[in-house]
Amino acid sequence: MSLVRVDHVSFGYTANRRILDDVSLEIAPGDTIGLVGESGSGKTTLLRLLLGLAHPDSGTITFDGKPLDPGNGTFMRDFRRQAQVVFQDPYSSLDPRQTIQSIIAEPLRSLKIPGDHAKMVSDALEAVDLDRDVGTRFPHQFSGGQRQRIAIARAIVPGPRLLLADEAVSALDLTTRIRIVDLLVGLSKTMSLLFVSHDIGVVAALCRRIVILEKGRIVEAGDTATVLANPKHPYTQRLLASVPRLTLNKVPS
Repeated sequence: MSLVRVDHVSFGYTANRRILDDVSLEIAPGDTIGLVGESGSGKTTLLRLLLGLAHPDSGTITFDGKPLDPGNGTFMRDFRRQAQVVFQDPYSSLDPRQTIQSIIAEPLRSLKIPGDHAKMVSDALEAVDLDRDVGTRFPHQFSGGQRQRIAIARAIVPGPRLLLADEAVSALDLTTRIRIVDLLVGLSKTMSLLFVSHDIGVVAALCRRIVILEKGRIVEAGDTATVLANPKHPYTQRLLASVPRLTLNKVPS
């Protein structure tokens, strides 16, 4: 069974502006998928739908075989624990008034997850290669890369089955990007990952499968290495020719 299934989904903010048009994809347990497209391709809109922040105009989205219904409070509370997101900007995504301990523990509090929250936070920090004793410090005391690790720790602390990453490395310098990608590669061994990006090079280093989105439609999809070695669609070919790419590790096998 698929963890996430998107069936013929269309969405438009107005009647005359369709952002997504007949989009279908599946995310299996343990899958790593890169969703690639230029600005305006519909990537962020699809991410909002997958988070249950909006409802498709047509088509269906299911999680673990059940309809993703933003109006079903009981289902959405469980879904929020199962699916977490990491945003693009590590500076604006962390509350500067809260300690790191409080920031990472926030999902545990809001989702009313039982257990030793202090230990859960400590384990999450260790998972992202940060010292366990940084919890008393504040976001401004950390670099951009460290802040993104903190954001990732917050996302993984409730033990999600799906991690959604929205341009999670684009605001970082080259060296830090490589470190965060390596971190995400390690985390992808324990959860499914949908990595939204405009950078095919980063997706090639991180994701086993790739989905190319152009103007709200999927124009190409498949095994990352196969698609990048022999792109069939002209849009994919243009992206490969124009998007700066990092020299990183090979596609995970």
